[in-house]
Amino acid sequence: MRLVAIFLLPGLFVWLTSSGLPSVAASHFAAGGAANGFMPRSTYIFFMLAVTVLVPSLIALSGRLIGALLVDLVNLPHREHWLAPERREATMASLSARGIVFAVLVAAFLCFVHWLVVRANQAQPPRLEETPFIGGLVLFGLATAIWLTMLFMRFQRVPR
Repeated sequence: MRLVAIFLLPGLFVWLTSSGLPSVAASHFAAGGAANGFMPRSTYIFFMLAVTVLVPSLIALSGRLIGALLVDLVNLPHREHWLAPERREATMASLSARGIVFAVLVAAFLCFVHWLVVRANQAQPPRLEETPFIGGLVLFGLATAIWLTMLFMRFQRVPR
């Protein structure tokens, strides 16, 4: 139940912060931050609700589904060790937990981008602030690299 609440929070954030969007919102921006794509506010809100809720939820659920149904698709270093019957459940629980962490990172980044789009639409003409966007993208990239490093470190060595 907590997991459901976690992934509904981004949708709530999008819903609550979208009220100030104009009836036709800038939704795509070129290099330099100038708006070059627009859509009706209701379409933008629907799209962002779908993306901020469904993408992280699918990431989080994929770990559980693969562990339950498609263990053959799991590719780990020392696969035989980590997926041996006596360790399989713990391994899949670890992968699932790490998937949830990554899903939260993705949800946070998507909410940040949405917030920048809302702010961009408050300017006339709409303009996305590039520095915060690039900073957020770099932070998301670093967080992803750290997440991947920790994932590989967790399964790289076989305990003796």
